Parts: sequence; structure tokens; C-alpha cells
Amino acid sequence: MRRHRFVIRGTPHLETVGRMVRQTVSWMTRLLAFALVLAAAWLLGLIHYVETMPDRVEDALTRTDAIVVLTGGSERLSTGLDLLRQGRGDVLFVSGVFPETRLETLLRDDPGTDDLRNRIFLGHVAADTIGNAIETAIWMREHRWRSIRLVTANYHMRRSLLEFEAALPGVRIIPHPVFPATVKWDAWWRYPGTAALFATEYTKYLAARLRLLLPDTPAPGWQR
Repeated sequence: MRRHRFVIRGTPHLETVGRMVRQTVSWMTRLLAFALVLAAAWLLGLIHYVETMPDRVEDALTRTDAIVVLTGGSERLSTGLDLLRQGRGDVLFVSGVFPETRLETLLRDDPGTDDLRNRIFLGHVAADTIGNAIETAIWMREHRWRSIRLVTANYHMRRSLLEFEAALPGVRIIPHPVFPATVKWDAWWRYPGTAALFATEYTKYLAARLRLLLPDTPAPGWQR
């Protein structure tokens, strides 16, 4: 007896469906494996980033033309003022100050600064670390200064140096990290706030490195 094979038009064969399913599963498995490798690499990089954060000021004595403070923490400004009093720089530049903030408001918690006021300058334009670097570069070029002591939090220092070195070629930059008391350094992974802070900063650092490696990264306007 002859057997007839019936095929419904428009319906793929089971073998074709099975092949498509296997290919989809294979691609999803590869994608998942790639994502896991990336996540593991990112996590290892984060751990290394945190473990190699500066834990002290390497050069506390060298005098520079200017001291530059990046806003974002009270310890930064007070450290900058102390450095200015100690003669570690001729002037102090505070980058990233709110447009409405005046010098008197900024210094109201530090009454012993009357003799320093004419040596303190504020930058009101920068809104992020890239802006800090560009704002400082323009200010430095106007005064023809060639060295700065950069004051910011230790977890923020590495990315700050990337941006400042890119915006200030030929200028000597001495890092002066500060260590915020609110950040939990020991067993930092147990504290969600500190862990999130470090993870965010590390991701921003990676993005900055990638951006600066791209050949079409535009130079700041004053460098064109």
C-alpha cells in the first residue's frame, strides 16, 4: 500500500523548527556566557580599583602655582584652604561652585580666611569632572600657570587625573587626595552606600578611559 505524505502549506517542518530553536538557544547561551565574563571582569576590576585607591598623600610639600579644589565634599575645601595657608600654592581655585554661591557664603564656616580672600578664585561653570578639567584649563591658561595641586576625594582622584591630564598637557599635576569620613573603607562591600559609590565611580572611570582612547575625541575649545 502506498503511503502518502501530507504537508500543510505555510507550516515549517519540525526539523526546521527544531534547528531554529537550537540555534536560538546556542546564541542565547553564548550571549549569557559573554555577559558573565564581562560581569566577572568588571567585578575583578572594581576590586582592584578599590584596593589601589590612594591611601595617603604621596607629595605633601612641593609648592605649585595653584591649588585646585573640586567641589563635592567639605573636606576638599577645608583641605585646600589649609594648603593655601601653608604656602603650598600661590592661589586657590575652586571649580564647580554653584552659580549663586558667593565667596563669602563658601567661607562662612571658616572665619580665619580674611587674609586669604584675594587669593581665592571660584569657577561657576563646571557641572562634572570633565567640566572641572576644562574650566581649570581655561583659568590656568589665562594666568599662564604651569603646575597645580589637585584636591579631591581619593576615590575620585584617578578619573580626575585622567581628565585633567587630557585638558592640561604640559602642566604638572600633583594629586592631593582627601579621605571623606562618611565613606566606609573597611569591608566596603558590606555597606550599600559605599559599594554603590565605588561601583559608580569605577564605571565612570572606565567610560572616561574609553572616551579618551577614541581618535575623534574633541579637544576643549581653548585647545583647538
